[in-house]
Amino acid sequence: MFNEMLAYFLDPANWAGSSSIPARVGEHLWYSLLAVALAAVIAFPLGLVIGHTGKGTTFIVATANVLRALPSLGLMTLLVLLMGLGLFPPVIALVVLAVPPLLAGVYSGVANVSRATVDAARAMGMTEWQIVWQVELPNAMPLIVAGLRSAVLQVIATATIAAYVNLGGLGRYIFDGLAVTDYGRVLVGAVLVTGLALVVDGLLALLGRLVVPGRTKRGSKGAGAEVGAGSRAGAVSGPTAASTSTATASA
Repeated sequence: MFNEMLAYFLDPANWAGSSSIPARVGEHLWYSLLAVALAAVIAFPLGLVIGHTGKGTTFIVATANVLRALPSLGLMTLLVLLMGLGLFPPVIALVVLAVPPLLAGVYSGVANVSRATVDAARAMGMTEWQIVWQVELPNAMPLIVAGLRSAVLQVIATATIAAYVNLGGLGRYIFDGLAVTDYGRVLVGAVLVTGLALVVDGLLALLGRLVVPGRTKRGSKGAGAEVGAGSRAGAVSGPTAASTSTATASA
């Protein structure tokens, strides 16, 4: 099985054409990106409003738990029966999968911003929308990116179901391989999905580190503090050296 997988990867014919590995990766990324973007349109404003106002928390927790419990493949099969074959059934199933982690990330990020910081912004005369966009949202970015990271990984791992309704993506290798008991091809699909998920996870982890509030400022202050400390040390050592020289000359 492993030899068949390696042979498939080493065959140049599998790297060109409409059904090549790069084409399947592109299709998989397209389905995933479309689903996450649509889920963000739903989850982002809803999470902002609930996190800022504190209203509807019970509803949002219950809804998120219900959506998490829905099986993606079963939901997609139901949607296919209702809507027919096409792109919409798998994308809707992936949107349902992506909404809970996105919503949880936005809501928890905004809700966990220090109330003292928010009250100080109000005392300065900022409007509620200014508080959301200039105070709460920047401070909530690490948790928002964490929710995005979770949603993207779940969608990439589950987007293989698109091949179940004759669409493309990396699931094509898995379903086609199972149909003809070609487990080498199944392993190709599994390895590609895993590799794609790891690469995207690494990029989002880097993004999560970049959006930490005050990270750049802390680095600049640290460098300035070191320079200042060096200057102060020089100022102290200068008079000390001069005193030492004077004492030596007097002797």
